[in-house]
This record gives sequence, structure tokens and C-alpha cells, in this order.
Amino acid sequence: MRTYHCFWLLFWAGQPHQSFLTPLPKRTSGFPEKEKVLVLSGNSRQDLHRSKRSWMWNQFFLLEEYTGTDYQYVGKLHSDQDKGDGSLKYILSGDGAGDLFIINENTGDIQATKRLDREEKPVYILRAQAVNRRTGRPVEPESEFIIKIHDINDNEPMFTKDVYNASIPEMSDVGTFVVQVTATDADDPTYGNSAKVVYSILQGQPYFSVESETGIIKTALLNMDRENREQYQVVIQAKDMGGQMGGLSGTTTVNITLTDVNDNPPRFPQSTYQFRAPESTPLDSPVGRITANDADVDENAEIEYSITEGDGYDMFGITTDKDTQEGIITVKKALDFESKNLYILKVEATNTHVDPRFLYLGPFKDSATVRIQVEDVDEPPMFSRPAYIMEVKEDVPLNSIIGTVTAQDPDAAKNPVKYSVDRHTDMDRVFNINSGNGSIFTSKPLDRETLLWHNITVIAAEINNPKQSSRVPVFIKVLDVNDNAPEFAMFYETFVCENAKAEQLIQTLSAVDKDDSYNGHQFSFSLAPEAASSSNFTLQDNRDNTAGIFTRKTRYNRHETSTYFLPVVISDNDFPIQSSTETVTIRVCACDHRGKMLSCNAEALIHPTGLSTGALIAILLCIIILLVTVVLFAALRRQRKKEPLIISKEDIRDNIVSYNDEGGGEEDTQAFDIGTLRNPEAIDDNKLRRDIVPETLFVPRRTATARDNTDVRDFINQRLKENDTDPTAPPYDSLATYAYEGNGSVAESLSSLESVTTDGDQDYDYLSDWGPRFKKLADMYGSMDSDKDS
Repeated sequence: MRTYHCFWLLFWAGQPHQSFLTPLPKRTSGFPEKEKVLVLSGNSRQDLHRSKRSWMWNQFFLLEEYTGTDYQYVGKLHSDQDKGDGSLKYILSGDGAGDLFIINENTGDIQATKRLDREEKPVYILRAQAVNRRTGRPVEPESEFIIKIHDINDNEPMFTKDVYNASIPEMSDVGTFVVQVTATDADDPTYGNSAKVVYSILQGQPYFSVESETGIIKTALLNMDRENREQYQVVIQAKDMGGQMGGLSGTTTVNITLTDVNDNPPRFPQSTYQFRAPESTPLDSPVGRITANDADVDENAEIEYSITEGDGYDMFGITTDKDTQEGIITVKKALDFESKNLYILKVEATNTHVDPRFLYLGPFKDSATVRIQVEDVDEPPMFSRPAYIMEVKEDVPLNSIIGTVTAQDPDAAKNPVKYSVDRHTDMDRVFNINSGNGSIFTSKPLDRETLLWHNITVIAAEINNPKQSSRVPVFIKVLDVNDNAPEFAMFYETFVCENAKAEQLIQTLSAVDKDDSYNGHQFSFSLAPEAASSSNFTLQDNRDNTAGIFTRKTRYNRHETSTYFLPVVISDNDFPIQSSTETVTIRVCACDHRGKMLSCNAEALIHPTGLSTGALIAILLCIIILLVTVVLFAALRRQRKKEPLIISKEDIRDNIVSYNDEGGGEEDTQAFDIGTLRNPEAIDDNKLRRDIVPETLFVPRRTATARDNTDVRDFINQRLKENDTDPTAPPYDSLATYAYEGNGSVAESLSSLESVTTDGDQDYDYLSDWGPRFKKLADMYGSMDSDKDS
């Protein structure tokens, strides 16, 4: 039969507080039921009732922030199997076991080694067990218990921000919401009042207040004015323990700014302003600046200036400088000291953004008086008109006065003025002016048909101060007089058919007149008196500035008269009457039955180009002379080419002819046969010399080739003889070069040039028999042969 033992735990609260026990839910250990006694540690022990074997564990509390020097005692673990002989050992595991919590393995006493902070960890779950020291086997099943850290008020309230910033409009009502502050306490809100926070205001009264429970800050004073004070600093305290004495507290700062509203009208710092302006001040130039002060800021301080009344209402204007909010007074019209030297204006300054809530404070505008004194300056002469227009007839005599300009000094001194013409506007000096009285007169003849308008500029300057001058334009129109006779609108050259009938219209005439006519031109046409009776044609005036030429007879003969010249008199009806005589050329032509011209005279048929016979003969002679000149020039050039190099018989000198023909190598067989230079037997006697062009081609004589020329000397002598007997050779000394190597070598020619004249490949095996001097050549050419065979 197995025996089960009871394991009981004794707890003692650490000083100075007693541990508190609360029952946990019942747990079943799985062992047979057995009664046990649970003893509490305290000043006195009291036996409790016996229970069944199932364990009833307690949770207990431990104060945080223990300040004693010794370890804080938690409780005692004891088993009924412990006989006190040291055979059992107590083991503790779980949260903080061995570090925060230690157990005496012999006695089962549990202690806390460090100060505990509930805010870091409020609950620790541990497991206890008793084991046999020798065997290490548990004598009791492992059981779990809880240690809760009991909170104390060790954390002050903390605000979510160190500094709060808020703003409200000035002149706000009492109780206007400003901002809400919030503070939190890290202590346990479920235990006591350690985390219960109450708000209060330490600084900022009587302007603001705070709700103790919510932390909402509100205004507490009516009509706070930003212009008096703009910034407020409020200090709010948050205290735990419900604000009771002994509670911890924290503070925060709230910076409150009053924003501006338009509650102040503009005000001029003075009622009267005085300015001075020279009478020469240009238009739109500033005269002075005035300022109305507004205690508000930004758009609430924007001001609009205006001139409401005064004798200078139309002489001056005022605008607002948006950057400085100043009123700028400017000149709208030209000032004249002699006319008026003092202007009085009333200027008004008005807010552009008015808040209706504050209209009860009074009108948001102000006015001031502005006095402007006009100062006298030395002004240039002033013309009586801004421009002058004059008219003059084109036939006016020279030095005739056409008009007068007038200028005077506007100043009180009335300095005398002299006049002159700006010659840049009258380059031809057509006009001149009297410097004393301003009379303009002509200095050259005028012609309306050449230039209708003359635009000149007259300068008026003070005699005492020529720098003071002014200018005025003068427009002079030249009036027309009837000084031009009418003339044909174009050159008229017409024709009449030989088969024309009488009274047949052959041409319509029109005329133009350079003169101007106010009522329109009226021209009359008539034949000249000398042609009126004897002419073959008649002229009819159409009375509409045109006239028609008609035939007087039935037929015309171009062989008798080919051309008629008809004088026509054209007159105008202006005064004085002008007339001119114009000529109409009429040619007699052959026409078809429809009146279409075929030809006008016999000469035209023969020479359509209109050239006479003499002109054609002259052109032909010129062509012949040109051809002869070309032929002679060509003959002279040909004769110049045939001249010998030695022109004078006395000029005898040796000449060397150099040939720089390099040829194309071994493959070039067209230039010359280079093998010939090396092998005299390969000479082609049929080839001619290439250095000259012979006048007469002689049949070359074939000379016998010397078979016994064993050395170079014989070869040269043979070539010299051939050149001496050659009739095609030039009549002067020349130098001929021959690259002949001779035929006396046992190895014959070593040049590769002979490969041109050979038909097949050469055998170089014999080089190896010539001794050590030719060993290198034998190796080279022998290897070439072996390469070819391979």
C-alpha cells in the first residue's frame, strides 16, 4: 500500500506589512485525497481546518518599492514529508525565480532580492516543488502560485505635451474654449486614488480657467484686447490622489496667443499735412505720402485712401501703397504757379475689411486736410497752340510769309523769346522763320505735285536762358494752282486697216492732269489747226474727258503712206487755262475681213526683226572677222608647238632628258618590257621611241644582234651606234640609261626581273653546288621549292 504525504506552504508577509491571502480555484492533484493543514505565518499561528488532499493555494501581495536594507520576506514553503533531517530540498521556478525571488532549499523560505516596480510588472507566476535531496525525485507534485505587486503612489501625473500652444480671437466672450490638456498617471487606477488626477491653474488667472476633471481651458475675462496684450503663458497642474494633500503632481505650460480682429479704426496722427510741389512736376509723379495708423494687423489694417473734397480734387490723385499702407498723393494735371499756387484737399482713410460685430465702436475711417503749395520754376516758353496748320499756294513768290507762331515765357519775368526752325525737319531749307516775331516764310519754290505736305518743327527759346526751350510742330499744306497742262494718259500708237470704212472708230483717247481740281477735271480735245483740214482722220470730243479718232475716207494704202502722225490739242477748263499738243501715231496695216491686223508694211514682212539691210551686212562682217581671228590664233598656236628647242643657231648647249616613268612592276607589261634592258636578245625592233613624236615614220632598220657581246662595254657601244644611226632620234644630246648586267656570269643573272621572260619555274638546286657563299640562297630557294611541292 502506497502512502501519500501532504505538502503545505507557510507564508509570512515581509515587514512592515502583512501578506494577504485569497483562495484560488480548486485544483486536483491526481493523488489520493489526504488531509493537510495550512499554516499562515504571522505574529501567532492558528491552525485551520483539515482539508482533503487536493491543494488550495493562495495568491498574495507584495508591496512595491521596498526600501529596507535586507531582502524582503515573501513566505515559507513547507512539506509534511519534511522531518527536519535535511533529506528534502525545495525548488522554486517561474517568473523571476533565482533572480528576483530566491528560496532557502532547506527551510523553504522565499525572499525578494530587489525592489519591485508594479509599473514594470504587476504579477509574477511561480511554481514550487519539494524533491528528495539524494535521489532528486519529487516527493510532492509541482504547484503554482501568484505574487501580485501591491501598488503605492510612486508616479506623478505626466502631461502628453511639455508645452501647449493655442490661440483665440481677441474680444472673445467669457467661457470660450481655448484648449484641452491631458495628463496620465502610471499608478494602478483600480487601487485607491493613486491614479486619480485633478487639474488646477497655477498661473494665468484671472484671464483663464481650467476644468478640474477634464483639463479644458477657457477664457475667464471679458474683452481681452490683443493691442494691450497679445501673449499669455498659463501653467496647469495635474495632481493625483484626487488632489489631496500628499499626492504627486506635474505641470505643463500653455502659450496662448490672441489673434487680431478688426476692432480698431484707422487714425491720422495729425489733422493737417503740408507738401510743396514744383509746377514742373511731371504727371503721375508723387507729391507726398500720408499715413493713417491702425492698431490692427494683416488684412484688418488694410486702408484705402481717397480724396473726398477740396479745390484740387481734379488736380491730384491718391493711391495706397500695399506694402506700407501709406497714401501716395500724385499729380493728375499739369501745375501752373501763375494760375494757382495753393490747393487744399480733404483725404479720407477707410478700412477695407470691416467686422460688423464691432461697428458699435464707431466709424472705421478718419480724415485729414492736405495743403499743397505749388512752387514757381523757370519754365520754357509756351506756344499758343499745341500744333499749327498753315496753307500756302505753290506759286507763291519767294520770301512770302505763310503764317506766324507765337510763344511767350509763362514766368512772371516774361523773358523775351527767339524762334528757329529745326533743320532736321527741313533738310532742304524750304522755309525760314523770323527769330523775333515767329513769322514763317518761304526760301525756295514750292511744287504741290512733288510734295503736298511739309512738316517742320519750330523751336522757341528764352534769349537769356537758351536751355529753356520748347518745340511745336507746324504742318504746311501746299495748295494747288493750275500750272500743269493735261496730257495723254498713255502713249497712243494705233493702226488703221487698208480696207477701213469712213467714220470708223479706230482709237479712244483719255487724258490726265497733275493739278488738283476741286470740281473735277474737264478736258477738251481737238485737232491741231495745221491738221484740222488736211488730215485723213477726224477727232470727236465725247465731253467726258475722252475723245475718239475716226477715219475720214474709205480706203488707205500702206505702200503710199505707211504711218500717219495726228496732232491732238488737250485743254483744261481751270484758270489759267493750260493746254498741250500730243501726237497719236497711226500705222496703216493689212487686215483680214474681220479687221484683225496681219501686217503693217512691206519692210516688216521682209525683216520681221525690224533690222535694216545695212545692219544685217554689218553683223555678217563681224561674224566673218571673228572666224578669221579664231583660225589665225589656232594656226599660231600650232606653229608655236613645232618650234625646235634650240631657236637660235648660236644657242648650242647640252640637254639632259630625264624620264621618271616608274612603271607598274613585273606585272605591268604595257609600259615597257623591262626584260629588254637586261637581255639584249629580247629587243623588239618594231617598237618606236616614246620620248618624242616623229614627224615622219621611217621604217626602222633592223640591226644584227651581236652574239659575242660578252661584257657591258660591247652592249653600250652597240646601243650608241644604234642611236647615232637612228633618223628619228632628237637633234640634241640625250642621256640613255641601260641596266644591262652582262652575260659572263656562270650563275647568269640573279635578278628576279628575268622571271618576266621565263615561261616556267626555275630549278635552284644548283645553288647548293656553288660553295658556302651561296648556301644561304640555296636554303632560301630550296625551301621555296619544297613549299611549292607540298
